[in-house]
Amino acid sequence: MGEVEQEPLEDLKRDKWKRDLALIEAGLYVAGRPLDLKTLGSLVRSRSKRRVQRLARALIKEYTERDTALEILELEDERFVLQLKAEYSPMVRRLALRPLLSKGPLKTLSYIAYRQPVVQARVIDVRGGHAYGHLKQLEDLDLISRERSGRNTMVRTTEFFADYFGLSHDLRTMKRQLKNIFEDFAKPES
Repeated sequence: MGEVEQEPLEDLKRDKWKRDLALIEAGLYVAGRPLDLKTLGSLVRSRSKRRVQRLARALIKEYTERDTALEILELEDERFVLQLKAEYSPMVRRLALRPLLSKGPLKTLSYIAYRQPVVQARVIDVRGGHAYGHLKQLEDLDLISRERSGRNTMVRTTEFFADYFGLSHDLRTMKRQLKNIFEDFAKPES
């Protein structure tokens, strides 16, 4: 009789595991940005960081074994993101409905991200007078914040910026990541 009762219990555990994997996958898909363990835990109604991390890592393994155009990555600060693999981006970029930013504001944002914290006047000197509009747009999108410091206004990126672009919240690490990205874009295509 013990074996008969054991099987339904194992089935229930397996079903819950599969359902929780699906919920984490759905959450990462819908968010479109990195999510931390607490947020993922709220989806599967678990406060156990260890369990949520095991689920997310199992999902990473599944995606790796599937060998598809999508991947799930574990980022610093116990965050996870579902994204398109880099090698597919150039081939499907034109299908994206609309980029978040046009080239000008994106260049201004890149300068700020790499030089932050940076004085607003320096951004204007480097990027030109049109950068005032870029700064407003970037601030409206919550990608940068501006804060008075004496006579100057300091500009830096926000946590949302780091999450949106899948970068570290740690400034030194973020700058290293950006440097690698910039170097990759500068390489000639083979």
